[in-house]
Amino acid sequence: MSNSKEILIRNAADSDRDAVAAVLLEAYGQYAAELPEPFWAEYRRSILDSVHGTAPYARIVAEIDNRIVGSVLLFLSSEEAYGRPELGIHSPIIRLLGVSPSVRGRGIAVLLIREAARRAIALGAATLNLHTSDMMASAIKLYERLGFKRAYETDIMNGNTLVKGYCLDLGAFAVPHALQTLSIRFKPLDEKAP
Repeated sequence: MSNSKEILIRNAADSDRDAVAAVLLEAYGQYAAELPEPFWAEYRRSILDSVHGTAPYARIVAEIDNRIVGSVLLFLSSEEAYGRPELGIHSPIIRLLGVSPSVRGRGIAVLLIREAARRAIALGAATLNLHTSDMMASAIKLYERLGFKRAYETDIMNGNTLVKGYCLDLGAFAVPHALQTLSIRFKPLDEKAP
């Protein structure tokens, strides 16, 4: 990969699904050693099912030098994101935010969240939701720095693991100043993302 600093944020095409899956498995692979094998196998399957399934409203990717290096999936409700309508989340949810370890620290995760937030606002949503666990401590720090607040009422138990709900007030969302100076191109949003 060259030292190009231009990051392209765009919709993933259907033909990108394998590349998205590869980036997510690479990004989430760091947790394989922390999880018992059956849990990692189930998590891996869940990642692949989400990438290749039809439930996401949008699959958003980050690209550098024509290589997909990050991704996030945007869902419209807890029913679509998790098959859990009882959570009562009827606003957009991001899942499976992942960035290739080789390009971390360049603000790509923030750019993906920013684009998901922009799309949620375009849909008329007031909030953007997500779920994560304590195992993902660096992600939690990022979410909190961006203004996500705990949404205790949307917490989920996954076996013995507490999966914490977070919610971002889109009316108050602002991108950190340092990230506003990156060279970024956004491809126009056509219609519903593939």
